[in-house]
Amino acid sequence: MTHTISASTSAVPTGHAPGAGPTGRVLLACGAAAGPLFLGVGLIQGLTREGFDLTRNAISQLSLGDLGWIQVTSFFVAGALMLAGAVGLRRALGEGHRLAPVLVGVFGTSFLVSGVFAADPGAGFPAGTPDSATPTLSVQGAVHMAAGMVGYLALCAAFLVLARHFAGRRQGGWAIACRVAPVGVLAGFAGSAASVLSFTAGAAFGLAALTTIAVRLTRH
Repeated sequence: MTHTISASTSAVPTGHAPGAGPTGRVLLACGAAAGPLFLGVGLIQGLTREGFDLTRNAISQLSLGDLGWIQVTSFFVAGALMLAGAVGLRRALGEGHRLAPVLVGVFGTSFLVSGVFAADPGAGFPAGTPDSATPTLSVQGAVHMAAGMVGYLALCAAFLVLARHFAGRRQGGWAIACRVAPVGVLAGFAGSAASVLSFTAGAAFGLAALTTIAVRLTRH
């Protein structure tokens, strides 16, 4: 009898629970840091770069000019951190939850693409640029915009997938938050025609939501 019980017990899987590994927590922490780092660098530059106006210019335009390398580096670092966070998310969610990490990976990749293809000048930035917006998009400007659009749509989809995850674990508050996050992002983008600040707020809201969820999963 003793032998039978011992054999049955040893047959129970002993793998790590989702999110239990220290490596996964480090990777999630990388993902959580991406948003604050990107927004912090953008805000500091936005307040100090000559000719830049946060009410008229998008943060992406900081990639232009003599100091544009700072914003380009910010795109690359944030994108790499998000890709690391996607791997951490995969470990935290466990088997059977691959879609959300892939979507977050697409979001991170969009930052890398945006770092390679800069936004077009316009609205007085860089200094000396006419105040009017660029009449036609350049090829690199179009790729930059397309990358951002695809990336944020992927992020919104990731939030909805994560909402199902939290709902399945009876964490209703987090499930609702994940469903609200895409609304905030898309509402900000919808208002961009009237105000650049609306677009910036929508993008920042998405990054903040991703950071919050990553921190939540890190502590789980």
